Amino acid sequence: MTSAVDDDTPGDGPPPPPPAGAPAPASTPPPAGTDGIVVEGLRRAFGTVQALDGVDLRARAGAVTALVGPNGSGKTTLLLVLAGLLVPDEGRVLVAGHDPVADGPGARARTGWMPDAFGTWDSLTAREVLGTFAAAYRLPKAQADARVTDLLATVHLSEFADRPASVLSRGQKQRLGLARALVHDPQVLLLDEPASGLDPRSRVDLRLLLRRLADEGRTVLVSSHVLSELEEMADDAVFLSKGRTVVDSWSADATATTTRTFHLKALAAGPLAAWLATAGVTWRPDGPTVETAPDRPTGVLVDVTDDADAARVLRAAVSAGVDVASYAPVVGRLEQAYLDLEEERR
Repeated sequence: MTSAVDDDTPGDGPPPPPPAGAPAPASTPPPAGTDGIVVEGLRRAFGTVQALDGVDLRARAGAVTALVGPNGSGKTTLLLVLAGLLVPDEGRVLVAGHDPVADGPGARARTGWMPDAFGTWDSLTAREVLGTFAAAYRLPKAQADARVTDLLATVHLSEFADRPASVLSRGQKQRLGLARALVHDPQVLLLDEPASGLDPRSRVDLRLLLRRLADEGRTVLVSSHVLSELEEMADDAVFLSKGRTVVDSWSADATATTTRTFHLKALAAGPLAAWLATAGVTWRPDGPTVETAPDRPTGVLVDVTDDADAARVLRAAVSAGVDVASYAPVVGRLEQAYLDLEEERR
């Protein structure tokens, strides 16, 4: 999900590794409390277009942080700045404790960048593509070979390892791009639409892999326009709009404070109607109002205030003799927060 500004931004490739022959990145540990990503007052313009206009962001180590916003909000531009591919006009940026501008080699050595479209050398095999990047990061040959083999297995490309990259599908190239981002074992992962082009099985594998990487203590910042997928993997979220941070502290663990809508489907309309008449809940039909026979299935939309209220409604319905076939939120928390935010800003 990128804007015209984002799409025209240079640097769709991976962050350039340290040049061959350059000294290894400094091993000075980052300042305390800066293991993840810190962004303060970030601004970046392209001519008269202000792509980033005061972005603040914290992405903690050991967590998956979702980067959420509509087209043109500046997500890709922000990721490019974090990856060291764009120089900001103003603001402070730290990636694993390193400034991508002042200490480019140190930041790049600790950052894995996956753009929304991963370009490959079509004449090289998948194994050779990863081996080339491993060599650019100056991994010893034996270590690089083992790392490449492990990563190909991790992203389920072992059977394609020695085939030209030109024969890979878009989804397979996406998986190869993720392996490329991991080749040097980075502390921070920057992923722009990583699920684009993936089949359902690969999407599940991606979610599990990102959760595992976060559980290992890495910082994972991921953007996607599929909010339901982000919610399944994200611990935190940052919302951007028109190049500005509008919410920078959403947490999946936080108790919901806004009204959510649940869909309740009952096996028989009669008991459901009788319960709704006296239940004192806010509800509405889940579609056009049509007379339903008392013994036929039907559904309604019920508004609840939080998880405890949702559980109370379900208990009350079952206690009243309603045979509940299904009961689930219409949209997830992350999507609901986004919709509420869009409504507030209209």
